[in-house]
Amino acid sequence: MKNYLKQRRDRLSKIFTDPVILFSGKAPARNFAANKYPFRANSHFLYFAGMPLEKAAIKLENGNLELFIDNPRPSSTLWHGKMPDRDEIALKIGADAAYPLSELGDRSRDAVTLSAQLADCQDKDTKINQDPKIAAELAKAIVSLRLTHDEAAIQEIRQAVAVSVEAHQAGIKATPKAKIEAEVRAAIEGVILAANLTTAYNSIVTVSGEVLHNERYHRSLQNGDLLLADVGAETVNGWAADLTRTWPVNGKYSSTQRDIYDLVLAAHDRCIAKMKPKVEYREIHLLACQVIAEGLVELGILKGKPEDLVEQDAHALFFPHGIGHILGLDVHDMEDLGDLAGYESGRKRSDRFGLGYLRLDRPLKKDMVVTIEPGFYQVPAILNNKEMRAKYENLVNWERLKSFNDVRGIRIEDDILVTETGTEILSAKLTNRADEIEKMMLEID
Repeated sequence: MKNYLKQRRDRLSKIFTDPVILFSGKAPARNFAANKYPFRANSHFLYFAGMPLEKAAIKLENGNLELFIDNPRPSSTLWHGKMPDRDEIALKIGADAAYPLSELGDRSRDAVTLSAQLADCQDKDTKINQDPKIAAELAKAIVSLRLTHDEAAIQEIRQAVAVSVEAHQAGIKATPKAKIEAEVRAAIEGVILAANLTTAYNSIVTVSGEVLHNERYHRSLQNGDLLLADVGAETVNGWAADLTRTWPVNGKYSSTQRDIYDLVLAAHDRCIAKMKPKVEYREIHLLACQVIAEGLVELGILKGKPEDLVEQDAHALFFPHGIGHILGLDVHDMEDLGDLAGYESGRKRSDRFGLGYLRLDRPLKKDMVVTIEPGFYQVPAILNNKEMRAKYENLVNWERLKSFNDVRGIRIEDDILVTETGTEILSAKLTNRADEIEKMMLEID
């Protein structure tokens, strides 16, 4: 791992010559100082340091790394056991030198940090250059490195995905005996915890799949419900997975649920089949929109030519979000930098209903990892909105739509590595075929 960390530092030094300071951050307290939330190191720090060190900083210059961290207090042994000291940590991450945190101030002269990290250095005697133009150049340099992954990063993501696959399988198998969503969540997250990993984001395990980021788990599981689980593991070093499956609580999709599920799966498969280096991710999104519009016309839900419906954003009544996002040290990687990572230079978000939530608008590159996650949702706030209703009144067969009232939300999401000639579906071992999911649920004791 030290070799990969050194290579990352060397690559940064070739495109950004100023010294760089990055901070790891610290765990916030839950109401009182000794009761803290779990610590999660800043991802930019992790990318170059490789260890989740709390209350630490690194200085990067000419490919070298200086570590700034205090040794553990002798009294901390009582509460936390023996902890590695500064020199031991420096050796493990390949630091060229290591100092107490108090020495950062004198060694930070003319250094640059990311604007998003300025809050972490306010209580330190630093002399960081806060020129926003230089900070923006640093951000662009780091984005250019982190958009594609080296082998060490890909192996970490593979680990997170493999555990996530097992976790979803456990959730599917736990569903027939579960009474509320929380029981399925417990089965899923139990696998992740048993692997000594954590979740990369707040798990979504819900029968209300039309709420895109539903983080409550109190609802009962009823015959005829679909359960949507969007859960991903995160490795000890911070690398994420992000998978979604939607399955029937009773083990059998209804005919209407199956119609919509197969449509979403068709969009999923068509998108992945088109992916390869240099293909625009925006075009992948628009392909999903086209497939969904075609399917909804065939099912009698939308009326008109599919290409016209997409142009008018009618498909977004049921598929309002983007087709996916980049994946790495964060589940929505580098979104702390706004759209700088997601959008190619010179591009900005559309104000169109059907494009405004697109998180990635770049050509694909070899060794990028992205998600593909088409969906169908009946969101009351959209479908019952007076302006929306008036705008799309003649493009939707509202009476026909009532036949699909047992489909509140369906999403199918996989993690995709872009290869030299196409893709590798990292999460392929987690089936997304309806028949196979039903079979898995029937085989449960």
